[in-house]
This record gives sequence, C-alpha cells and structure tokens, in this order.
Amino acid sequence: MNRNLGLIGRKMGCTQLFLENGNVVQVTVLEVGPCTVVGKRTPAKDGYSALCLAWGERPERLLARPVLGQFKKANVKPARVVRELRVPEDVTAKYEVGQQLAVADVFQKGELVDVTGTSKGRGFAGVIKRHRFNSWVAGHGTHEYFRHSGSIGQNMTPGRTYPGLRMAGHMGACRVTTVGIRLADLDAEQGLLMVRGAVPGHRNAVVVVRKSHRRAEARQQLATAKAAAGAKKK
Repeated sequence: MNRNLGLIGRKMGCTQLFLENGNVVQVTVLEVGPCTVVGKRTPAKDGYSALCLAWGERPERLLARPVLGQFKKANVKPARVVRELRVPEDVTAKYEVGQQLAVADVFQKGELVDVTGTSKGRGFAGVIKRHRFNSWVAGHGTHEYFRHSGSIGQNMTPGRTYPGLRMAGHMGACRVTTVGIRLADLDAEQGLLMVRGAVPGHRNAVVVVRKSHRRAEARQQLATAKAAAGAKKK
C-alpha cells in the first residue's frame, strides 16, 4: 500500500512537452492543490495514522449539516472533495488542521508518482471490447456467432459456471491507479503537474497524485537480498 504523501486535483487534458535535448514526450496535465488539512488520524485515537485533505470549493447550501459541521469544526471553507491519505505517523505530526499543502511542498521534477482516478465508463460491453477476446472466423459455417464468448461452463460436472468467468458486462467507471509514471515537469505557481503517458479518467475528473512507492520497495528488496547473500558467504 502506498503510504506516501500526495495531493488532490483534476485532470485537465493531454498535450506534448519539448525536453531540453529536443525530444518530444506526450504528457497529461494535472491541476493539483492547494489542499487543506481538515483532519488527522492518529494511532492512539484511531488505530492508524492518516491525513484528511480537502480540495476545491463547494457552496454551503449543497452540503448536509453534519458534513458542514465537520468543516466548521476544522475552521476551513467547505470543499468539493475530501480524501483520507494513509501516511506514517511522523508525517502526520508535521501538519496541523487548517494548514495548506501546495505542489512545491510535495513533488519534485523528475520523480515517480502514482495517479489514482476513476476510469471512463463504457457502459455494457461484450467480451471482445471488455476482455479483448478474438472474434470468430467469418466463414466455414460461422453463422450469427461472430462476437459471442463461446462455452461458459460444463454440462454434468460440475454442472455450473465458475465464478469470475470473463463475460459481457459493465465496463469502466472503476477505481484505477497508474503506478510509477515519471513527473516530466511542474509549475509551482499555477499548481500544474505534467506526467508522462496517460492517466485514468475524463477531463476534469478528480485524481489523487502521490509519490510512487515502487522504487522504494525495489531498493528495499535489493538491499535485503544483498544482506542475505552476504550472510550466506560468511
């Protein structure tokens, strides 16, 4: 699980970026922050450590009274999105309720990040579009069966269809995380991040950007393997 600090924002769209060596890379522009700390979770009180971050603005008339009371208790303006990010206890201790986090406080150019968002909804889709099945051969007796899935179960034993079988159904509109993509550039004044490649979601979709944990895990596994190999040699 990623326990690095991050920010909330929205996906603006895709463009291209010219690097210093003249190469062109495709990037996705994300507008993130500033995010306000509206709550803290501590191991002593809640059993885990986390920061509750709020992003955007929302009129008070659109909020229920219990939700509005939470913002008034934290003495912050009502926000559009609130997310709870699991972080280590020492990171939680650095921030207080009401404090704001900007792009320059969290991210640096060239590092790896993880972007979480909701993928585009595709509605009800067949097995070819949803699971990339091959279509049937258009000939030699194939009749009205070009995009079907084929057999889905057994007759006598076990006499049922196994759970989780890939079939037609609702496609997209689910939580997706793109892991380990490079942060090509950033604009701290405007709060923009330019990440290489694609990011889940449509334009203006809400995303959560966090520092990637894959490289740290790989380094830790490599160090553990080296230590084990050195112990065997001794």
